[in-house]
Amino acid sequence: MATLHVMVGLPCSGKTTQAKILEKEYNALLLTTDKWHVKLFGNDVIWETHDKIHGIIEKIIWEVAERVLFLGNDVIIDFGFWGREERKYWKNKAKEIGVNFKMYVMDVSDEELLKRLEIRNKNPGDSFIIPKEKMLEYIKMFQPVDQDEIDELQGTNNKNNCKKCDAVKVEVIKCQAPNLHSVVTPHGTPPIA
Repeated sequence: MATLHVMVGLPCSGKTTQAKILEKEYNALLLTTDKWHVKLFGNDVIWETHDKIHGIIEKIIWEVAERVLFLGNDVIIDFGFWGREERKYWKNKAKEIGVNFKMYVMDVSDEELLKRLEIRNKNPGDSFIIPKEKMLEYIKMFQPVDQDEIDELQGTNNKNNCKKCDAVKVEVIKCQAPNLHSVVTPHGTPPIA
């Protein structure tokens, strides 16, 4: 059975770096919103239209992901999934289409995020340049995954007696951010994603 893998965490938490490792491990399709967004619209993180455009790209990525999952292949979605309700929504989407769900939670301190942001902003590649003030806003917006949420996500919650839903496996994996010096880009610099 195919698996929908989702990467949870703020910018600079190591989501994309970890997702690239998982992409090889599971021979999965990796879909990273930021990569599409930067290539199509540039570094618009401070523009008023940024969130609207990002939302449209996420919908397109889901259409691709859903088809790939339907064909029996794993997909890794690297959106960040900052809110509890958003994470629950995506778990339910996986159940609806009858695929497994794995959520990888990047566990990084705020202090470390800000250090990584400074490095990333110097060489952003396919990532956004994020002003420190914006990152501080993001940190306030992020809803950390707690044990209650993990229990809820892993609970059966099968009110409709859906046999397809019971077959779906849900896993939540807490990850320490990859050591950025152990993964090196072709240019010899550690990736910050």
